[in-house]
Amino acid sequence: MILSLHMDKFIVRGGTRLQGSVAISGAKNASLALMPTCLLTSGTLTLTNTPNNRDLGTMSRLLSSMGVGMHLEGDVLKLDASNITSHEAPYEHVKQMRASIYVLGPLVARFGNARVSLPGGCNFGPRPVDLHLKGLEKLGATIDLSGGYINASCDRLKGTHFHFDISSVGASVNILTAAVLASGHTTLTNVAIEPEVTAVANLLVKMGARIQGIGTTTLEIEGVDELHPVTEATIPDRIEAATFMLAAAMTRGDVTLTNIDASHLSAVTQSMEDSGCTIDIDGSTMRVRMNGTPEAEDITAAIYPGFPTDTQAQWAAYMLTANGASRIKDTIYPTRFGYVPELQRLGADIETGEGYCVVKGGARLTGATVMSSDLRASVSLVMAGLVADGETEILRVYHLDRGYEGLEHKLGALGAHIERVRTEVY
Repeated sequence: MILSLHMDKFIVRGGTRLQGSVAISGAKNASLALMPTCLLTSGTLTLTNTPNNRDLGTMSRLLSSMGVGMHLEGDVLKLDASNITSHEAPYEHVKQMRASIYVLGPLVARFGNARVSLPGGCNFGPRPVDLHLKGLEKLGATIDLSGGYINASCDRLKGTHFHFDISSVGASVNILTAAVLASGHTTLTNVAIEPEVTAVANLLVKMGARIQGIGTTTLEIEGVDELHPVTEATIPDRIEAATFMLAAAMTRGDVTLTNIDASHLSAVTQSMEDSGCTIDIDGSTMRVRMNGTPEAEDITAAIYPGFPTDTQAQWAAYMLTANGASRIKDTIYPTRFGYVPELQRLGADIETGEGYCVVKGGARLTGATVMSSDLRASVSLVMAGLVADGETEILRVYHLDRGYEGLEHKLGALGAHIERVRTEVY
């Protein structure tokens, strides 16, 4: 018997100007960091404005396998870690998503032991976990690596001073969530200041943690004996917002985004305005308009508050419609240009170098069959399809589904011709 695997694709017909209003979902990356904090306490943690995408499903299955009670209704997610049955995050879950390692810090802090598989996720360069392990060791945990698993144990974590050699969102979240239950005082320096880290810190304070310096690179933490469950709203997804901002501009559209946090989008907003886009912000609402042809603008993806690496592929798609050449550099993941050959299949004029690419705007794009290689690369292909002549077929959109909730429905409501088609891969 031959088994088949269902694997969706998108069919996009180009040439439509996007216009209308779109509501931005809660942030995928923030949700993945917030959900494991339920392991720090018994009782029901409630997260509102929760997105519904593949990565959230993966984290839900992982937490459920450990005994966390889960209930999602609309965008309200309830997590109850009162009856944890396992301190293990098995390979079958972790291989699908690097964020699974976020369970490590809370498990060690509350239960004194954890067994977590070494992680997987999008393949665009090495992202080692050594900072996570060094930080936990500094807090007093014993770490053993064997059989592809991280085994961590301790009596009780003890406050310390730990400096992150590089700014790492994942390590910052893991060590912060461990330190809040450690005895004594912990100082963390060179902490990542991405909104996801701040969101976790704010939630922990609401739960009873004592943290000073939130939003800065230095956090001072006084350990507490226990935390209590609360209700917290997930911050808006800045990457989804940036994607719709750029899609609106490259189709010379007029789109209003609701449920955004403009302070998280400053680098993208500035670059778009520099390219000739008109952006008006009113509280949690943003209107993006593009009347003429954008001017080419160089960007460099860098740690927050710099231009986000998760938006550089979308910027490349936008620059396909610009006057002149744009140089796109990524200082975080210098090999993150796997989307370039696929854009070239549509007719894009792009040259790649070591850690950068140069997009020459104005080339005529023609629909073709292309393949997704990672989450953000996927959406850059969709965006290019919006302005290409004819039909573009984007395969393997399961990558895209990891981080976007109902993208085809949201784009369709703005006037895009986009259809999800189920295919069978044997």
